[in-house]
Amino acid sequence: TSDKPDMAEIEKFDKSKLRKTETQEKNPPPSEETMEQEKRAGQS
Repeated sequence: TSDKPDMAEIEKFDKSKLRKTETQEKNPPPSEETMEQEKRAGQS
């Protein structure tokens, strides 16, 4: 079937050509401190 990748193409792929990138959280979870402040703000 043609939906499977050609293994020969994968084997000759040169990983050294890939650039190393730093992964950055775009939407990091709030810190404990932030959550506490929001809880307190919601109660007033």
